[in-house]
Amino acid sequence: MFSLILHGRRSSIIDSQKCRNLGILVNLLQNSNPFSSATAATLRPRDDRKGNTFTVSYLVDSLGLATKLAESISTKISFEDKGVPQELLPLLLSSSCGLPVFGKDKFEESLKKVVEMGFDPKNSKFVKALRIVYALKKETIEEKVNVYKRLGFSVEDVWEMFKKWPSTLSHSEKKITQKFETFKNCGLLENEICSVLKKFPQCISASEEKIENCVETFLGLGFSRDEIAVMIKRHPACIKYSAESVKKKTEFLVKEMYWSLEALVLRPQVISYSMEKRIVPRCNVVKALMDKGLLGKGTELPSMSSVLSSTDTSFSRMYVMKHEDKEELVAELMAIFTGKKREQIKLC
Repeated sequence: MFSLILHGRRSSIIDSQKCRNLGILVNLLQNSNPFSSATAATLRPRDDRKGNTFTVSYLVDSLGLATKLAESISTKISFEDKGVPQELLPLLLSSSCGLPVFGKDKFEESLKKVVEMGFDPKNSKFVKALRIVYALKKETIEEKVNVYKRLGFSVEDVWEMFKKWPSTLSHSEKKITQKFETFKNCGLLENEICSVLKKFPQCISASEEKIENCVETFLGLGFSRDEIAVMIKRHPACIKYSAESVKKKTEFLVKEMYWSLEALVLRPQVISYSMEKRIVPRCNVVKALMDKGLLGKGTELPSMSSVLSSTDTSFSRMYVMKHEDKEELVAELMAIFTGKKREQIKLC
């Protein structure tokens, strides 16, 4: 049955097989693993004039898509790019993907929508979005969009959230409305909840227990409920961080660096930064400068945002290269900042 794909020995494929392959294509895209360049080169189709001949042929002959659409899709995704040897296609196509099969028209419509929305075919979101749009009936999608509309979102808001996180359309009305109630208990107003979910729709997947534990962790560190609400609005992802990580970073910044809790409320995304790669090295540079009385106004602590939220280049310019007239000091600070030994630092 699959000899047409590999050798072109047959002129047609059973329609039912085409329909089944429509769903399996999604599984193929998701599970295909890159092979070595040598293998890919060996198994590359002989006609390589356009570089996407095999992809177009597969979409047309095996899936029954229109040639024009197949050519359009092939400019965005190629089985050669995925490194899938042709000899493995029969095996991949013979496995069930567990998706409902609605037929060629549904698949073509779903694929076109996902491509037109701007999803990158090489990004995992493309496959996730395609799976969800293909698996849901049009009426079901409309129902889910209406759930969000009743909560204060516009249709455009829903699709923007979907682009950020395709699972936006996979949750039940009960789960979505429950999440609203949970955020209300955190002190957020309805319009603020909409803003939070538009900014970080992944919040919908967080369990009530996870959010409640997050709030308790912040309360235990000394934040007020009003401050926690502000932090969630400014950086919604903070509700998904582990209690251990939040405690470790907060205690370091407050107890060792003497920044205030209010500073964290103003810049909660700091909690997402790596302790080892960002927070500790930069803070150690600041400590070294403070010990030497080289922070402008003696030992006055600079703002948390200038130390931790600036780019590496900006930080280096403000706190390291500013002292370029002191070569030994710059070498010392660069060693602290980069984690390299002083003798490895080459100064321009």
